[in-house]
Amino acid sequence: MRRKAMEKSVVQRLRARARRSRSLTLVKGVNLKAPRFTTDGPFARQLDWGGYEVTTGIGPHLFVADRQAVADMVDLISCEQHIGPVQAYMLCCVCGDVRISEIVDRPNSVVSYYFPRVVFG
Repeated sequence: MRRKAMEKSVVQRLRARARRSRSLTLVKGVNLKAPRFTTDGPFARQLDWGGYEVTTGIGPHLFVADRQAVADMVDLISCEQHIGPVQAYMLCCVCGDVRISEIVDRPNSVVSYYFPRVVFG
């Protein structure tokens, strides 16, 4: 019962957050290893006025999921901004935000990496 209560609590918080945000767009039609989405409104108070590009990592441990989410963001920034992976990683270190999205569904943990869209205008 405790797990269902935790899941219900998370769902309620996400719904409330989604209502406060203007929209959440799931990126479709791209061959991705994990879900990726874009926001057009704030989720945090730092650099949030332009929304975020978000990659997710899914793995058996938080560290594995985190590593995947960051690596996918580095790839995304490298490709879209035509910069090297080292420069993209440095930008991620300075501007990005890692958030735990789900740890309830064992053995899988989901970590999201938020990169503010305002960085590239």
